[in-house]
Amino acid sequence: MTGGDRRPPLIGITGYQDDAAWSVWNQRASLVPQTYVDAVVRAGGTPVLLPPQPGGVGHLLDVLDGLVLAGGPDIDPARYAAPADPRTGPPHHARDDWESRLLGAALARDLPVLGICRGMQLLNVELGGTLLQHLPDGSHQIVPARFVRHRVGLVDGSRLAAVLGAATEVSCYHHQAVDRLGAGLRATAWSADGTVEAIELPGRRFALGVQWHPETDPDDIRLFHALTAAGRTTASRTTATPGETSP
Repeated sequence: MTGGDRRPPLIGITGYQDDAAWSVWNQRASLVPQTYVDAVVRAGGTPVLLPPQPGGVGHLLDVLDGLVLAGGPDIDPARYAAPADPRTGPPHHARDDWESRLLGAALARDLPVLGICRGMQLLNVELGGTLLQHLPDGSHQIVPARFVRHRVGLVDGSRLAAVLGAATEVSCYHHQAVDRLGAGLRATAWSADGTVEAIELPGRRFALGVQWHPETDPDDIRLFHALTAAGRTTASRTTATPGETSP
């Protein structure tokens, strides 16, 4: 955005494709949970759905002011050179490839990025990190389709702590977690059992991932406010040529 542009920040949200039924129709659809959309809107942004698609991503990032990497299925372990654990879900190659290209180009431009659950794990993998493919049963995913509430401690002086304070209660639902950190990343939150709950990339306008689901808490959208605030800035904007189709 230019200094005189008062429009709300355009925040891309990665989506997925699945079967959807309405009226007499049953078709493939591009989807994103409404909670992500609502959180971006309440934080003052305009959400833009980004389902998997072929081609370059430069023309999209030219017009976006921030990126949310939404939660979803397990990342293909081949992306971090690991054999698949029997409890790891089936790969979703199109989504993995699409979000990897989006994230790589966004980081190259210093576009504000918020990774949520799978999105945090993708941030780690994209920078060369690895994942624990299965946490002990009943620790962070107890009942199907129901979030687990627990407290996490945050690192003093981190970007995350500046937004949320020294500790916060979060909603999580995951069976995988960060193992070895990717290049340049810093772990900035842990749960009581030692699971990494947040990572960030120092020196960027906003490059942060959380293992929990902040979009599910309508009473606390501080992370989305921080993302949209970063999206309003013009400092450190990329000098990429408009309309480029970089991968």
